[in-house]
Amino acid sequence: MIAEPQPLTEITQEALRLLYRELGLVNTIRFLNQFTTGFGNYTEERRGLLENQTTDEILADLHTYQARRSPRQQDLTSRTSAGADQLS
Repeated sequence: MIAEPQPLTEITQEALRLLYRELGLVNTIRFLNQFTTGFGNYTEERRGLLENQTTDEILADLHTYQARRSPRQQDLTSRTSAGADQLS
């Protein structure tokens, strides 16, 4: 028995329906984002953003950002685990 191949658009639609049904919307999107190629030239953009900053300035910006943002649950869990390891 030889099966007729489905058009790629139909296969894609069915695959998306299955992913959505089994994983939910958020996890389907997270899964699909693994396969996006992105756009632009990261190296050139990074050079343009960082060319006039010292390492100390970049680290200061990072620390400021970290102090302002809300910690994610996984951050809290890893800090708690790391703290428990240090106490032992």
